[in-house]
Amino acid sequence: MKRLICVSNRISLPRRSAPGGLAVGVLAALRRIGGVWFGWSGETSEEPSAEPQILVRDNVCYAAVDLRSADFERYYNGFCNSTLWPILHYATGRFRYEYEDYEAYQAVNAQFARQLAGLLGPDDVVWVHDYHLIPLARHLRELPFHGPIGFFLHTPFPPLQVLRVLPNHAEIVRDLCAYDLTGFQTEDDLRAFETCLELPAHAIARLDNGSRFEVDGRTVRLGVYPIGVEAGEDASEAAEAMGEETVQRLIASLLGRKLIIGVDRLDYTKGLTERFGAFEHFLTTFPDNQGKVTFLQIAPLSRSDVLAYGEIRLVLEQVAGRLNGRFAEADWTPVRYLNRNFSHATLMGLLRAAHVALVTPVRDGMNLVAKEFVAAQDPEDPGVLILSPLAGAARELAGALLVNPYDKRGLALALQTALHMPLGERRRRHEQMLEAVRRHDIHNWYGEFLRDLTGGQMLGGSAAAAAKSIDRLPQREGGRPRSRREVGTGRGVQNSSR
Repeated sequence: MKRLICVSNRISLPRRSAPGGLAVGVLAALRRIGGVWFGWSGETSEEPSAEPQILVRDNVCYAAVDLRSADFERYYNGFCNSTLWPILHYATGRFRYEYEDYEAYQAVNAQFARQLAGLLGPDDVVWVHDYHLIPLARHLRELPFHGPIGFFLHTPFPPLQVLRVLPNHAEIVRDLCAYDLTGFQTEDDLRAFETCLELPAHAIARLDNGSRFEVDGRTVRLGVYPIGVEAGEDASEAAEAMGEETVQRLIASLLGRKLIIGVDRLDYTKGLTERFGAFEHFLTTFPDNQGKVTFLQIAPLSRSDVLAYGEIRLVLEQVAGRLNGRFAEADWTPVRYLNRNFSHATLMGLLRAAHVALVTPVRDGMNLVAKEFVAAQDPEDPGVLILSPLAGAARELAGALLVNPYDKRGLALALQTALHMPLGERRRRHEQMLEAVRRHDIHNWYGEFLRDLTGGQMLGGSAAAAAKSIDRLPQREGGRPRSRREVGTGRGVQNSSR
């Protein structure tokens, strides 16, 4: 059987807080199939080791590498999160470009390719994840590596009219075509990418009038693979978490009020300022709800070194304070705003306790919180999902109330509708959405992608066997390299793989 090698910007070791969607998907695939997860350790140094740090846990062999301090700022905070992230989310007003950042982006991808190549065998299958590593296949091909390489983009992809704001957009398109299979979250994203294949800088031809293209003499296949969740496990975890102390304390503190919940990373793409404004409009337009609902927004901090994220944190703190100052009573605070992580189990319990979930990004590749909310609900008395049509999840969750996140009046009306929706309608909507969540679960996601990448060939092997196959150095008992440093749970390996 072929060995699976997953690659992402940052590896994610098991921790108490809930991992992001990318980490959930990679871990699900590797724990089921076995293999290696290669990526950044979360550490920087002036002279990082050329050899990865190895850890075997839960049928996953983690191989982590450090980055040069000089490269990290320009690669990660620069090109990845100040250039690519806003462009991919259509946020051209937040876009910043420096050629030195692009050079660092290429340098880190070249470093990843060199260090990964030392671990690869000729029969390995490489699956690269997300926008941080778009050029990785080209660098691997140049070494050379001839095995199958797939790429999955977890974010949206913009059409050429937006992408061409990026001076290096032709190179980004070229590098996405260096893969054997490039996957997107939705049909909209795939069609947007196809508009970029009209660039005259490359010799491009569509093959068989289908999803295969010949680009500069090599063939790339494009596909749509909507990422999912562990629907059954999430449902069980949510039901069990209702007895957890944190969830019980929340329910008791509501004093019978209905709970509206939002769970998002602190990011300008999540529509949080628009959401807070809509909630204020809701309390103003429908004053009978004052004192009867509580809005809980959980927004863990992210990318605090990027100026735009510090700005949005300040704005939200001010808006939350103003809202509470305007509407609060001695025994009621309308907004509870938390910048902290919770375990996945606790989050599932909080979602189950909610009457309404607000998932209203201004642009999102998928948004797994929407699917987790559906999975977490009690089918006998389900809550209502209010969902932005600008999230990839809206293509599947037709039972949600779809509202444009910029429409304050529309969101206020949707909240009023959701809070007063009859039980029968709530059940019908939830049943439709739950069926969709189960059909496109996490195992279906990686199963379909890997089947298309490998042509249906078997992948497998234990993590210990994967570690033992990294045989460049002498082995000790247990199958791990004797002289390589090991990744420990206290080394600062981050939860988020973004």
